[in-house]
Amino acid sequence: MNTTHRLNIERIKFFLALSRTPHGLLDMATPAFGALIYLGGFPSLRVVLIGLLTAFAGYTAVYAANDLIDYRSDRKRLNPPDSESAGYLDSILVRHPMALGFLTFREGVAWAAGWSIVAIVGAWLLNPICALIFLAGAFLETLYCLLWRVSPLRAVVSGFVKNMGAIAALYAVDPHPAPGFMLMLFLCLFFWEIGGQNIPHDWSDIEEDRRFQAKTIPLRLGEEKSAALSLACILISVFLCLSLFFLRFPDSRGSALIIALSVCTFLLLVPGCKLFQTKAREEAMALFNKASYFPAAMLAAVLVLLIY
Repeated sequence: MNTTHRLNIERIKFFLALSRTPHGLLDMATPAFGALIYLGGFPSLRVVLIGLLTAFAGYTAVYAANDLIDYRSDRKRLNPPDSESAGYLDSILVRHPMALGFLTFREGVAWAAGWSIVAIVGAWLLNPICALIFLAGAFLETLYCLLWRVSPLRAVVSGFVKNMGAIAALYAVDPHPAPGFMLMLFLCLFFWEIGGQNIPHDWSDIEEDRRFQAKTIPLRLGEEKSAALSLACILISVFLCLSLFFLRFPDSRGSALIIALSVCTFLLLVPGCKLFQTKAREEAMALFNKASYFPAAMLAAVLVLLIY
């Protein structure tokens, strides 16, 4: 009985690893952050409950789809398993469980398809436009994976994918969200993804990517220019983030800017500057890990300002 129970738990862990659930839970904060800072308050309980389930289902499905699309290349890259990914936030459970043989391809398809259905239904209940945004995100994630050995411009696609949840959240709470705010939020998250996630992630995998002739920004531009581009994107993201807090909290701008700047400094500016100075793989990994907490930290900052 206990052995069966342990086996079931292990199986669940492999499915959660397929969807990079620890990272996905952090990314789930992105739509919540977008909705709350846009409203300057809390949406209805219905929107909150459906939104939470939909966000979890959406991120779970899309991250699993990433491994499904890359299944063949992952098997080649992880045979034998590469230890260079140790230290990744994405590797808290198991990185690429299908490629390592812990799950079958059919099981991965069933897992991703099931959560996709949940995400589409939930998104449709919130606003049919949200369902279309989810489908667009799934398409762009597929394109992102296919461009791995084609063009470093896939980083731009990644910036769009990471924005889908936040933009969908705006339509979930307002059928006609303000275009100016939506653009500012989009660009803030877009440059955060490029500078704090995509470039340092690919930097950490640079040796493996070189072996498989991948086309990434660090391989194309080199360390010096990649570090400069990463820091430039981070600076733009921080400026836009501070602008969002300045505009949405007119009665407590001082507190809002102090909180937002403190979070941005710790999670983005300091590790970004260290990478720019050292060009070290360890600093790239540190930047990626810390920047992954940015949406959750921004959500916490908004909650503090709204409650107090």
